[in-house]
Amino acid sequence: MTEQAYKTILVPVDGSEAAEKALKKAVEVAKRNHAHLDILNVIDLKQFSVSFAGMLNASGDVVYKTFEDVDKYLAELQKRVKEQGFDDVDVHARFGSPRTVISKDFPEDHQTDLIIMGPTGLNAVERVFVGAVTDYVIRAASCDVIIAR
Repeated sequence: MTEQAYKTILVPVDGSEAAEKALKKAVEVAKRNHAHLDILNVIDLKQFSVSFAGMLNASGDVVYKTFEDVDKYLAELQKRVKEQGFDDVDVHARFGSPRTVISKDFPEDHQTDLIIMGPTGLNAVERVFVGAVTDYVIRAASCDVIIAR
């Protein structure tokens, strides 16, 4: 039996502690496999269309500010990974449904052969949605998926 070697690893991040743990694990696996690491944040535009109690509709400024914040966050993660002595890392921000982008669209575009992600999101409400994303990715991804705890 031959040992599985991963060449392109995807780690979706959302700012949560679970995502940070997944990133740490992904860096370890990428180093062992001499693999390329893609760090991805998916911006779900649905979060802008209806806010809590429907009081706020997003303007382009809100979306742009969010993208700017995500960009800074990803740049910081990339810097941290490189400081750990791992240079083969790219960061990506995508708009869309986290379920679809993480499980299908991004892996197809980047020949991902392993997804490493955390089990939950940032808070109780987000855990319901992100947990659902994790469950969906486990079922729908065409490559291996590791849930880092």
